[in-house]
Amino acid sequence: MATDSTVTPHSLVGDPSTELMLRVRDGDSEAFAELVVMWRDRLVTLFLHHTGDHATAEDLAQEVFLRVYRSRATYQPTAKFTTWVHTIANNVSRDLRQRAYRRLERGVPATASASSSSLGLDQLAVAASGLLPARLADRTELQAVVQDAIAGLGERQRMAVLLAKFEQCSYEEIAAAMQLSVPAVKSLLFRARDQLRTALKPYLQEEHR
Repeated sequence: MATDSTVTPHSLVGDPSTELMLRVRDGDSEAFAELVVMWRDRLVTLFLHHTGDHATAEDLAQEVFLRVYRSRATYQPTAKFTTWVHTIANNVSRDLRQRAYRRLERGVPATASASSSSLGLDQLAVAASGLLPARLADRTELQAVVQDAIAGLGERQRMAVLLAKFEQCSYEEIAAAMQLSVPAVKSLLFRARDQLRTALKPYLQEEHR
């Protein structure tokens, strides 16, 4: 007898996001609205840290929801919804990066980026580097240092750090979302943390004098 390939794995039973997405797949518009409410702030925050521009973050989050809705009929709960939606978010981010490269090739000025906003960057860099200053005597100076540190990260490094520190994703979940191997994710995070630690070291040493 044929088995039902759409049966939700036992490990995913009880996951609110997965259950909502299954309802969306079955045509429940209210479930989609609930899913948007549940994930909107998380996605906006993720993209805000990634781009440094709130309007861009809002647009990218909307693009994620649009792709989620378009993919509803083929959704299969073979992995956590968190992994699936972060895969979409990573693809949206990659598409944005490719558009930015094309604009640069045509000589069109780039839009706001992570180096142009201080919102949340201090928390990101401190968390990612594993270093916490004893005091934040000059917040403006700290934000400037952090902006430079974040701007110096590669796009994939930044996304890996965001997923690890703000979304609390495991290595396996980050690997699935970014379509990388687990060792590659570990390498990305190691290099990102090392780079942030190096960039912040002079400031942190001054803080501890």
